[in-house]
Amino acid sequence: MATLILVRHGRSTANTAAVLAGRTPGVHLDERGGAQAAGLPGRLAGVPLALAVSSPLERCRETLQPLLDSRPGLDLRVDERIGECDYGDWSGRKLAELAGEPLMEVVQHHPSAAAFPGGESLRGMQQRAVEAVRDWNDRVDAEHGEDARYLMCSHGDVIKSVVADALGLHLDLFQRIHVEPCSVTVVRYTRTRPFLARLGDTGDLGPLVPNPAGEAPAGAGAEGDAVVGGGAGAP
Repeated sequence: MATLILVRHGRSTANTAAVLAGRTPGVHLDERGGAQAAGLPGRLAGVPLALAVSSPLERCRETLQPLLDSRPGLDLRVDERIGECDYGDWSGRKLAELAGEPLMEVVQHHPSAAAFPGGESLRGMQQRAVEAVRDWNDRVDAEHGEDARYLMCSHGDVIKSVVADALGLHLDLFQRIHVEPCSVTVVRYTRTRPFLARLGDTGDLGPLVPNPAGEAPAGAGAEGDAVVGGGAGAP
């Protein structure tokens, strides 16, 4: 099946201000986030992309814009299912202020039971995001072949929840996962199971470039078997 390249949006003005932005409109990349986005085309140079899918929020669209400018033929789709968690009444509030809320302890230690006042539950967020990934995997496989790579630009909690699903982790463990702004996380889906090939990578993505010898993608052996003994590193 397809290889999913998950990109968290670059650093935003809300990140800098330590505010829980949620779905608040008008949150843009800050200066550093813009520089991170500008570096994305170079990091992905040589990696073929069947298409790109974005959260509808501005900070994700801005993160992808340099990549789209560098690849005029790259098809961009927008999917609300990979949009930020709806934090409801918590949206726009300072994280330091929210730290004193009783619900924050649940969010941190028992997230599968957490539902935000006036918003959605973390379970609901994970369900819609994973459904989106599975749908896009099927579409990309059908239209571009099972060796295709495609990109999704989304948000920290959404990406963490997708990674937890890929690893077979209960949602209550997803807070142990961390992804930096503009980091790249790669999940290779196979018929029998997914493989996590990158997590929160902010450096060189050269190993994602297809090998002309036709070797299996990172992390997966023939027919989706794990590579025994760790496998060889990239040359």
